[in-house]
Amino acid sequence: MKKRLKIKSGDTVKVISGGNRGKQGPVVSVDRDTDRVVIEGVNIVTKHVKPSASNPQGGVVKVEAGIHISNVMVVDAAGNATRVGRRRNDAGKLTRFSKKSNEDLK
Repeated sequence: MKKRLKIKSGDTVKVISGGNRGKQGPVVSVDRDTDRVVIEGVNIVTKHVKPSASNPQGGVVKVEAGIHISNVMVVDAAGNATRVGRRRNDAGKLTRFSKKSNEDLK
C-alpha cells in the first residue's frame, strides 16, 4: 500500500529548514518510498557524469536533488506556507485545503 502524502507533484512549496531555507518552487517529483521531493531550482548539486552515447562528452552537471518532505510546506494562493487538511466537498469528493486560510488548494 502506498503512503498518502500531503504534497503532490505540481504543488508550490516552501523550504522551511536546511541550507535552502526560504526558497520556493513547484514540486517536480515525489518519491513515496524515501519521503523525498524534488523542487525546481532548489537544492542544486554537482554530479559527475560518465560519457555515454547520449552524452559523449560526459563531465560535471548540475542537478536538482531531493529534500525530505518534512522540510517543506505547501504554499497557498495567498503565498503563505500552510499545513494541508482533507475534507469532503458538496459532491462527496475529497479535496485538500489550507489550514491557515481554510481555502481549497488547486
